[in-house]
Order: sequence, then C-alpha cells, then structure tokens
Amino acid sequence: MELHDVWFVLIAVLWTGYFFLEGFDFGIGVLTKLLARDRQERRVLINTIGPVWDGNEVWLLTAGGATFAAFPEWYATLFSGFYLPLLIILLCLIVRGVAFEYRAKRPEEKWQTNWEHAIFWTSLIPALLWGVAFGNIVRGVKIDADMEYVGNFGDLLNPYALLGGLVTLSLFTFHGAVFAALKTVGDIRARARGMALKLGLVTAVLALGFLSWTQIDNGDGKSLVAMIIAVLALVGAIGAIAAGREGWSFALSGVTITAAVAMLFLTLFPNVMPSSLNDAWNLTVTNASSSPYTLKIMTWCAGIATPVVLLYQGWTYWVFRKRIGTQHIAEAH
Repeated sequence: MELHDVWFVLIAVLWTGYFFLEGFDFGIGVLTKLLARDRQERRVLINTIGPVWDGNEVWLLTAGGATFAAFPEWYATLFSGFYLPLLIILLCLIVRGVAFEYRAKRPEEKWQTNWEHAIFWTSLIPALLWGVAFGNIVRGVKIDADMEYVGNFGDLLNPYALLGGLVTLSLFTFHGAVFAALKTVGDIRARARGMALKLGLVTAVLALGFLSWTQIDNGDGKSLVAMIIAVLALVGAIGAIAAGREGWSFALSGVTITAAVAMLFLTLFPNVMPSSLNDAWNLTVTNASSSPYTLKIMTWCAGIATPVVLLYQGWTYWVFRKRIGTQHIAEAH
C-alpha cells in the first residue's frame, strides 16, 4: 500500500472519530429543546458533555489539517467549492463554544435563554450540513480540468445530499439520546430512552434509503458489507435501548456511524472528490496528494502523536464516566 493510500485511510479514521464523538455532542445540543423540560434538565444535558465537547472537536481540526497536508488539491477544491456551507459550520462551532461558556455567566433569564437557543441551532445546523457536504463529495460535483469547482451553492442542494443531511441529523440526535440515557439518572433517563427509540426508528428508515442509494450508484462488494454492518448495528442499537441496555446501544450506534462512514469512503476510493462533468477530471489519491517525502514525515509525526492523544482523551472520558441527574445540579445564584 502506497503512503497516499495510507493517508486516505487515516483521514477516513479521523472523520469517523469526529462523527462518533461530536455526533453525540450535536445530539445533546438538539435534545436541549426536544428532551429537556426546564432549565435544570437542560443543565443536566449540557453537563453530560461539558468536560469533553471541546476535546471532541480536535478530531475535526486534525482531519482538516491532515487533508491540507496530505492532499492539498483535495483541500483546495473542497474548501473553495464548499466555502459557504463550511463557513456556516465554522461560525456555528464558534458560537456554540461561546454559548457553552457564557450561558451561566449572568443570572438573567433572557440571557440564558438566548444562549440556550444558540446551543440548539448551532448543534442542529452542523449536524445537517455535514451530511449534505459528504453526500456531495460521494455523489460528485462540478470539477473542471484545472481541479477547480465550477458549480454554485444551489448545486449542492440536490436530493441525494439533502437526504444525507437528514440522515446525519437524525443519526447524531439518536446517538445523543442514547448517550443521555447512558449518562443520566431518574426521569430524564427514562424519557431519553423513549426519545432514542423513536429517533432510532426514523433514523433507520432514512439511513436505509440513503445507504441503498449510495450502494446502487457507486457501491461494490466491500461497501455492501459496510452497509449491512451499519444497518444491523443500528437495528441492534434500537433493540438494546428498548431493552434498557444503554451501554450496548451506545456502542452499537457508534458501530453504525463507523460502518456508514467506512462505506462512504469505500465508494470514493481511489477518488477523493469525483467530478460530475468528466471522470478524467476526478481528484484521486494520486493526483491530489503531496510528495512521498511529505507523506513520510507526516506518517512519523502521526505515529508518535496519535497514541498520546488517544490516551489523554480516553483518560478524560474515564474520569467523567459517572451518571448525573437533577439532584447533582446546584441551585442557580
């Protein structure tokens, strides 16, 4: 396997890690309006991700940096062609981080309510737009012979990509509901289970349609195996949450995300960004990659830094592993 193939796999792993971890982050943000009945319950939900949400975003930064360094042509075409949706995602992530930190800085109800609205919308919008973005990457966009995107924003809002956005939104919200059931106690835990069950059924329908469409258009034997694993894992996650086994459900919903992302990257390879105008203009792991020397240096750096990051993030989740409930929330001053 060539180094550019290795880095294609590593970037897929980084995006998988990001969607697995930030997925339930986004889901919790959406559930602050759908599940929580009052401010105290919203505080419970926010506190379940309070110690880890910023660390989860490191995976996005690493995935973007790795793409820039390993596949500069892919990075340039992607970030110029998808400039507006990616800018919206970036602004949402900035506002979302500020909202988490500033929400409790003042006691006025209007102040806190406005920041809670911000948490909801800046969680929902990226969860939707990531699916739209990856749907377009897999489907192919208007790339010319100079490796430049020549379409417009409207071209990105096609039925396949919009369905992909609904899948990521529903899947992340389901993932977040399972995480909420896993991390809370009392009445909110029971309602999180019920919410997860309903969301899981909706997600199953949307995901089956999207993955089947992907398989018919671009799939092969390997992607079919990944699709089957994703569907079976999602069904298992729904069954586990119905049985009250939150830990198994969360693990299986994670497998669903992993297998679904793997399927998308398997349908892409050896392309990294197909052209819908001419197959000869596709960006591939070969024509979009950096020099072998650059990839070699990156591989050594990744081999040293990655285990450290994984150990640190694993330790963080271990420290904050206990469940919380409304009884653990101090009265507001």
